[in-house]
Amino acid sequence: MPAVLTGCAGAAQYYEGTGVHDVTVAEVAGEWENTEGARVVLRKDGTAQVEALDEAAFAFDDGLRLSGKGRWELVDKRGGQRVRLDLTKRTKVATRSSSPSPSAVPVAPTMTDDAPPVDFWLFHVDRDQRDELVLFFFVGDPDTGNTYVMRREAASGPEAP
Repeated sequence: MPAVLTGCAGAAQYYEGTGVHDVTVAEVAGEWENTEGARVVLRKDGTAQVEALDEAAFAFDDGLRLSGKGRWELVDKRGGQRVRLDLTKRTKVATRSSSPSPSAVPVAPTMTDDAPPVDFWLFHVDRDQRDELVLFFFVGDPDTGNTYVMRREAASGPEAP
């Protein structure tokens, strides 16, 4: 009798990429934010500033938000381009409050020393319906396919040459 194999294999595990291959470093450079208050500045020289960026994949569930300085690069893989962001100097580690209800009052993040030993993110590069760049990574259990999306800060475009 043949054996049946089962396992956890969600969207993130089989995701090959967005298929975007035409983005330049100049287009990615600039200020990015998400709805939870994270902010990332990617400079053309490959340096980066990170403020309250949540961790990716399963580490997202730990609730840590990291800040500091780092380096980034735009890489092109078969499935599409990605931005690799390495945090080289951690300046702050905070914790995210757990799923506040819509009526909850925002609480300032608390400080903690429980940070992971290696801090890096792989953002997929995509374009939205208006053809504007979007950076994202998967968070939590890969079976859910949940994403953490970064968009250009309002009034921020690619860095000027």
